[in-house]
Amino acid sequence: MANLRGLILRPPISGRPPLLRGSQRRWARVHDVRFLATHPVPDRILEKYKDKLERKAKDEGLRDAEELRVAYREKIARLRRESKAAEVKAANAQAQASSSPFSYPPGPPEAPADPPEPQSPPYVQSPPAPPGIKALSSYIDVPKTLGLPAREIEYIWRLRHASSPTSLCAVMPTSTYERIASTARKHPQFILPLPRPGESTGAEIHFLQWAFPSPDTATVLFTHLAEYKLRGEHSTPHTTVTHHLDLAGPKGLVLLQGSVVEGRGVAVEDARWLLMCLQKFYGVGAEPAEEKGPRRRLLEQFSSGDGQFRVEELLEEAEKLE
Repeated sequence: MANLRGLILRPPISGRPPLLRGSQRRWARVHDVRFLATHPVPDRILEKYKDKLERKAKDEGLRDAEELRVAYREKIARLRRESKAAEVKAANAQAQASSSPFSYPPGPPEAPADPPEPQSPPYVQSPPAPPGIKALSSYIDVPKTLGLPAREIEYIWRLRHASSPTSLCAVMPTSTYERIASTARKHPQFILPLPRPGESTGAEIHFLQWAFPSPDTATVLFTHLAEYKLRGEHSTPHTTVTHHLDLAGPKGLVLLQGSVVEGRGVAVEDARWLLMCLQKFYGVGAEPAEEKGPRRRLLEQFSSGDGQFRVEELLEEAEKLE
């Protein structure tokens, strides 16, 4: 009996598998029980509230509870969405509150905004320049230049004339020009000395004449005094200088441009000396009548034809450093 019990309990070593294993279907499907689970319609709940739903449907002018359910379907869905959104919002607020147990101190107050930069007056295009005079727009783009600082404008202006060996250029404040122009309107003609060691007086005299051909330009013509005495207004100037006033208001700058005619016995360095002397005499301040300086007195003597005007004193004042 003991041997028989051992044979019965010992699993088979070889041979065909048991009948149950052999009859297993290998093409059997595997189903997710979640989708096989059935949810019976809660007929008991519908029956409980059926009478109330029917009365509500009649009050709404509907046929039965089914039409009432269809009519309220969108409203129910909207209320569910709103309720869900409110729950999510509350959960997020609670999570943020729980994740930050410490209250941070308020940040520093915002710095006050910088005051807006004062805007330049709008650029008004100048009227056409008179014949023979180039407008400032023929040298630079005036509207674009208005947006640049004064230092860059001066650099661009000098660079614009750097390639010409016979050109003159400068930039002066509007206040300086106005002082010079005010004197020039009172004394539009004058003479200036140009040092020449070979001359009997030690200088060569040149005649200058101011003109204001347009509101935005002022010109100065330099001519040899000997030629002017000989030919008068028909004499040809050796140097022409133009003051452009387009930027005088918006940027507070006056751009000066000039040219020297070659072969007329005057070099560019000589023309620069004459311009420097012009500023010395025409840029004098408005002293009281009883305190007239020698330069202002020389201007008035020349304009009035006073016989006390002396070239030697003119040369002395021109050679002074100030």
